[in-house]
Amino acid sequence: MNSEKELRKRSDNKCELCESTENLCVYEVPNSPTDFAEMSILICNICSEQIADPEKVKPNHWRCLNDSMWSTVPAVQVVAWRMLNRLKAEGWPQDLLDMMYLEDETKEWARSGEAEVKADAVVHRDSNGVILEAGDSVVLIKDLKVKGSSMVAKQGTVVRRISLDHENEKYIEGKVDGQQIVIITDFVKKM
Repeated sequence: MNSEKELRKRSDNKCELCESTENLCVYEVPNSPTDFAEMSILICNICSEQIADPEKVKPNHWRCLNDSMWSTVPAVQVVAWRMLNRLKAEGWPQDLLDMMYLEDETKEWARSGEAEVKADAVVHRDSNGVILEAGDSVVLIKDLKVKGSSMVAKQGTVVRRISLDHENEKYIEGKVDGQQIVIITDFVKKM
């Protein structure tokens, strides 16, 4: 583990994620491979609290990752990648993930944290049982009447960049003809 003194020097006494200068602490990034010398980062209490407890995550706080994801420090890249993946349902993190580049070893380290996802997490599946993730594209397999409107979403319509309902495994959201609608997963097929 890096000493706090070294981390403070490297980070210029700022949170390596959001650049806050208050209440800084050392955060050891989980699942670090032994060949990485730098497995810790300096972060503020707000970032630390939200990383540790998904219930406390405030998505707008993490817009700071737009800058910190470009860090040359692998540990910072790993935490940025993991948080962007956790927030994918918000929409904007997917754009950042699409731009983000990680070396193969760093990407493996980042992905090793995916196994830590809670077992009781809501899993969305399409009509064929394929797991859906935020940002996926799906095709409607049936004409769907949109409640509260005269619109009918036609069979074969492609819905890009879906977002997931974190409380109900049967609901996803996406834009059809410029209108954001809720779609039941039984009527879609992943592309």
